[in-house]
Amino acid sequence: MKLELNKRLIKYAIGGVVVVGVGLLVWMLLRPTGLGEGFASGNGRIEATEIDAAAKLAGRILTISVDEGDFVQPGQVIAMMDTQVLQAEIKQAEAQVRQAENAVLTAQAIVEQRKSEKQAAEAGVNQRVAELTAAQKHYGRTDELVKFNAVARQQLDDDLASQQSKEAALASARAQVWSAQAAIIAAKSLVIEAESSVEALKAGVDSLHADLVDSETKTDRQARVQYRVAQPGEVLAAGGKVLNLVDLNDVYMTFFLPTAQAGRVAMDADVRLILDAAPQYVIPAKVSYVASVAQFTPKTVETSSEREKLMFRVKARIDPKLLEKHLDQIKTGLPGVAYLKLDANAPWPAKLQVNVPQ
Repeated sequence: MKLELNKRLIKYAIGGVVVVGVGLLVWMLLRPTGLGEGFASGNGRIEATEIDAAAKLAGRILTISVDEGDFVQPGQVIAMMDTQVLQAEIKQAEAQVRQAENAVLTAQAIVEQRKSEKQAAEAGVNQRVAELTAAQKHYGRTDELVKFNAVARQQLDDDLASQQSKEAALASARAQVWSAQAAIIAAKSLVIEAESSVEALKAGVDSLHADLVDSETKTDRQARVQYRVAQPGEVLAAGGKVLNLVDLNDVYMTFFLPTAQAGRVAMDADVRLILDAAPQYVIPAKVSYVASVAQFTPKTVETSSEREKLMFRVKARIDPKLLEKHLDQIKTGLPGVAYLKLDANAPWPAKLQVNVPQ
């Protein structure tokens, strides 16, 4: 009985060895051969630069003109803030500008008035000079006559007093000229001050008009609306986010390579991307970034072999001109595999030849 059981066990064991041997032979014949030492590959996902379209000024959202999934073009208005208060401030500032301009005209009129006063003072000086000259001559003649006792000395004293009075009047007239000149300088400073006020107020108006322009949120690139952060009617602080956009001109795949391979990656090296969702297409890309510091492999990235502890992050960027021709097909988050050449002279195998319409 025991002998028969042992024979059966030996028979089953031999059969198992044969099956394992056949399976091993089949696996060896069909196993993937890989791309060779001159190539490297890594799993990753398609990503794109995200932009938050935000309101520059605090206020209430009036309208949002795009929906999630919409494509937007450079310069397109995608949201508008309520500007009623801002427009009222502009009207008030413009009224202040007109008031300041009137103040300039008033100051300029004062300058002209002060100039007229100076001219009158200068005319008074000329008159006082003439009067002094006459008094001096009259005094000189009286002095000669007194020497010959032709007139009384009292007359000489009176003429001297008259001359001194004319000298004092001349000094007073000259002081009035200096005072008028100072008044002109003061009036001109008022003009400058008023003109500066006009410039400051006009700058304020320009700033308000700039804020009015900034109340329209515009895009500066081709992008797709990923989702709305806010809705019409909501009140936002300055810099409050309205929409989240995906830059369709900056699409790339991020993947990780071990130290031995990452050290051989050159910037702008050719990369081939194959997405799980469309494995029939080989998409060209170029290395745009290689991390300078190793890091732990994120849990979301899987390697074909056992996970290595330290990896280098690599970005392969797709040509924006190629992206522009296939905007409708761009979807972020799609997983795939990136293949790149570590040896620039190694030819791409047939299965990695680019077949996307250029």
